[in-house]
Amino acid sequence: MRIGTIAAVVWAGAVMAGCVERQPATVAFSTEEAAVIRKPGNGVITGHAFRTKPSGVVVNAAGQVVRLIPATGFARERFANLYGKGKYVPHRAYPADDAVDPAYAEYTRTTKAEANGRFAFDKVAPGSYFITTQVIWGDENAFSREGGSVYDSVTLTGKETEPVQVILSGN
Repeated sequence: MRIGTIAAVVWAGAVMAGCVERQPATVAFSTEEAAVIRKPGNGVITGHAFRTKPSGVVVNAAGQVVRLIPATGFARERFANLYGKGKYVPHRAYPADDAVDPAYAEYTRTTKAEANGRFAFDKVAPGSYFITTQVIWGDENAFSREGGSVYDSVTLTGKETEPVQVILSGN
């Protein structure tokens, strides 16, 4: 076997190791279930989004869009399909054909992470949510970039007196 062929086989194996078997959707998106995102609330969610390189260097999600998504049946199934049992999907393994119901995006809130990877959502209604963003680095014109998509989940009861802290690191 030639060196180039061996490298291609090793690369393909690494890509497949990061993949999650995608299942067909079985739960329809429900605007009624997702409507919690539009309700007024007093909750505050603050967080830090980053990934740690194998070298130990921390890369923040500087300037990345952070999404607050109601944890509906549709979203739970979608996150299980995208992330499997983890909280991180490598950039190279994220599906290019990630088509979803257009209303799904309308029932989310977004903010941008600051240069230090910190973000906040205020006036959040009680409920369960997913928070997700990307932490990617490397040459934008490269065949493959490093990093990927991270998420975590949070539940607000409406009784919080302090902001709820979330760490989006993929761990």
